[in-house]
Amino acid sequence: MEKKLNKNLIYIIGLSTTLLIIVIAAYYGVYSQNKLKEKEDYTYVSKLFDEQIEPVVNDNQYMIRPYNNENVKVVQNFYDYKGKEKDQENSIINYDTTYLQNNGVAYGGINETFDVLATLDGTVTSIKDDNLLGKVVTITHNNGITTVYQSLSEVTVKENDQVVQGTVIGKAGENNINKDLGNHVSFEVMKDGTYLNPENCYETSIDKLTTN
Repeated sequence: MEKKLNKNLIYIIGLSTTLLIIVIAAYYGVYSQNKLKEKEDYTYVSKLFDEQIEPVVNDNQYMIRPYNNENVKVVQNFYDYKGKEKDQENSIINYDTTYLQNNGVAYGGINETFDVLATLDGTVTSIKDDNLLGKVVTITHNNGITTVYQSLSEVTVKENDQVVQGTVIGKAGENNINKDLGNHVSFEVMKDGTYLNPENCYETSIDKLTTN
C-alpha cells in the first residue's frame, strides 16, 4: 500500500511539473510576441514621423514682404536704369550735397514703428549699428540670395541665428542718411552680389530669381 502511494505521489509531482513547464512556455511565447509587435509598431510610427520632416530651408519659397502691417507702403523706390523717370527720381538719395542711387526699397509711410520680418528662411550673418543707416541686419539664404534690412530701431535676433520666413527680426526706425522718410525699413535683395529690385522678387520662388 505504501509503495502504491509513493508511485501515485511521484506521478502527481511529475504531472504538475509538466503542466507548470507548459504554462511558463506559453506565457513567454505570448510575452515575446507582444514585445515584437511593440517594436514593429514603434518602428512604423518612427518611419511615419521621419517621412513628415521637412527641411528648414526651402528652395521653392516665395519671398514675402519685410512687414505685415497693411498700412505700410513704398516710400522710396529701387533705382532701375530701365525704370520710369518718376520712379527714378524717387530712388535718388540726397545726402550732404551728394546724390546716391537707392539699392533697395524703403517701406514706411506711417508714424508709428512696425515689425520687420525675415522674408525667407536663412541665417543671420551680420548685425551692425551704422551711424548713417541705423541698425542693419544681413541674412544669407540659399542660391546666392542675401537680404539686408536697414534703418532698424531695434534688433531681436543674433548673429548665426537660424530664422524662418516671417520671423520678427526687429523694428522699423529712422536713419541719418534719409531723415525725411521717418519710420521705415530700407530693404535690399542681392543675388550673387548683384542688387535686385525687391518689388520684382515677391512673386518668384528663390530658385527662379535671376540678375537679368
